[in-house]
Amino acid sequence: MKLSSLFALTPIAFALSVNAQTTQSDTVEVKEADVEKIRIVGVRQNRVSRGATGLTMEISETPQSISILSEDLMQSFGAFNINDALKLAPGINVEEWETNRTNYTARGFEIKNTQIDGVGLPNDWGIVTGSVEAYGYEEIEVIRGANGLLTGVGNASGTINYVRKRPTNEEGGEVGASIGSYNFKRVQGDYSMLLTEDGSWAARVVGSFEDKESHLDGLENDRGFVYGVIDGQLTDNATITFGLSYQDANTDGNTWGGLVFNYTDGTQAEWDINDTTTQEWTKWDTETTNAFVELDYEFDNDWQLLLSYNFRGYEDESKLFYAYGAIDKETGLGLVGWPGRYDSEIDSHLLEGRVFGDFELFGRSHEVNFGVSHATSDDVSFVHAFDYATTPAYGPTPAFPYGLDAIAEPEWLGVSEYSNIEQTLTRYFGSARFSVTDAMHIIAGFNAIDFERTGQNAGAVIDNSESEASPYVGATYAVTEDVNAYVSYSDVYQPQEQYDVNGQYLDPTKGKNFEAGFKAQWFDDRLLTTFAYFTAEQDNLAAYAGTNPETLQYYYKGVSVESDGFEIELAGQLTDDLRINASYTNIDVEDEQGNDANLWAPRDVVTFQLGYTVPQAPEIEVGFGGRWQSEISNVDYNVKQGAYFLGNVYASHAFTEDFTVRMNINNIFDKKYINSLHTVGYYGAGINAQLSASYTF
Repeated sequence: MKLSSLFALTPIAFALSVNAQTTQSDTVEVKEADVEKIRIVGVRQNRVSRGATGLTMEISETPQSISILSEDLMQSFGAFNINDALKLAPGINVEEWETNRTNYTARGFEIKNTQIDGVGLPNDWGIVTGSVEAYGYEEIEVIRGANGLLTGVGNASGTINYVRKRPTNEEGGEVGASIGSYNFKRVQGDYSMLLTEDGSWAARVVGSFEDKESHLDGLENDRGFVYGVIDGQLTDNATITFGLSYQDANTDGNTWGGLVFNYTDGTQAEWDINDTTTQEWTKWDTETTNAFVELDYEFDNDWQLLLSYNFRGYEDESKLFYAYGAIDKETGLGLVGWPGRYDSEIDSHLLEGRVFGDFELFGRSHEVNFGVSHATSDDVSFVHAFDYATTPAYGPTPAFPYGLDAIAEPEWLGVSEYSNIEQTLTRYFGSARFSVTDAMHIIAGFNAIDFERTGQNAGAVIDNSESEASPYVGATYAVTEDVNAYVSYSDVYQPQEQYDVNGQYLDPTKGKNFEAGFKAQWFDDRLLTTFAYFTAEQDNLAAYAGTNPETLQYYYKGVSVESDGFEIELAGQLTDDLRINASYTNIDVEDEQGNDANLWAPRDVVTFQLGYTVPQAPEIEVGFGGRWQSEISNVDYNVKQGAYFLGNVYASHAFTEDFTVRMNINNIFDKKYINSLHTVGYYGAGINAQLSASYTF
């Protein structure tokens, strides 16, 4: 993670509208703000996410596929980290190909763009390191399709927008505790307070601590998180906000790579779900510190100016053990070990300013949003040497599965700089929504970027400079009062962080993305259904090409890929007592020769979550969720995983208005499955459970 890491999964950016007074629940039902609960009439509390287009459009009016994961939905299904939360999302695959590294994918491609409250930068690798806390966010927006209008750079997969918690207009909060399988223990708390009697200044503090073992032998994780934010009314028109977050996550017994599923005779191996290639001396610890300040000014004509500065500091330390090769079925021998110890430091800064508002033209009201951002990042990594001739961790391993203490830790020698990369991204952007008629709206936008990357990577000198402009155009048409048709087009452009066999970064990927569909609202706008058809072309997209025999680092080549497919989604209330989130995604991905490509991505995926409040006992709620996916494979590693279904259930009981107990049971059918073939993964957890209690005050 490089410059992109500035906003990846951290509560430190801003782009919330303060001229709209609606919010969205997990059922995507939009309601007017409860005026009786607002102490002041100003801009501090009138915020709504602008993550989809930078414009104040509801989901049903936006010409892209968007889904909402609310805090209530995440808490109901016990999704305390981002990986577990995104497993609930339509059209998203959470590729946990290593215990500490994950990619998110959609529509057959890696998601390389992350936003916080509508502002962010691409994550070029698309890799998220470690387990990231979800409790600091009130909802997650999952936007599928090309994201040129959102970030200026991107591919045909999508964007994840994290909407962080802010101070509220009422004092109060909650505390909670959970225990569960694999010695899982967790405590969390969230409190919002008024700092002045009139409510013009307020603060919020969020914290959690989690400690757990795993179904994998030797794997242990702990994670502490704290987030504090203060915002206040400087004048009737101006708001200022300060925030700080810190996460300390530590892992012991982590893997570097996944299991090896290849026998020397060409057949696929099968192991126990707890088997691992790691050793007890491995670790991967990360610390992330974020700070931000933002100024929000509303002019007398209702136009607004948003200014922000954000800082992110990231450090990690790791001791790793990688095992690769093919295994003899009779002896268990054949694996080769490779140890590694790395440290990283990343400092990132971003300045952004934007102006938006309404204007009149040809007797109709329209909306426009434009701005500029400038981001810099310094990323330095270090490698620890070891003696190849004497280290038992380098070379053939004992027969697999071997014990956690089978291979001694190397004697680490001197430290040297492995890479030192400086990146700069300047972005100029704008979007507008034109009201052509009462029924038809045109959405148009552009992004122009200047990108520079200099330094050295594993001895290779890096000096890249890119400039590109990406247009976006979309249209919505109200077929009826409850049905909107839409269409959108966007260029695809993204600098890449994958490198060739010589250590040089590949040229950017470019392409085109098209989407069309319908969005219909039912039952007084309480249920939203979406149908979307999409196509995408990407040229020079990085694809695995082999392993450098001198460094054992993967290298890549550029390929042309085309994808198309469709999605169907339902989100909202079927009845007063029954909530539903359900989707079906179908994709087809081919290379330039017309052969199936990216086979690690399932061609068919079904996800759903149901929540039911028992009418005769409204203090009781039960839920059932699940995910089914079709067969996947990885031709580079000759591994397949058949189609499978994972089911999860929960039941909660509110013993009083303030005290609730919830039980979650995951993988209720105890399915054995390889969790990802994006590279090569490992077996997911079997049936497991959590018991949680929360108290509000």
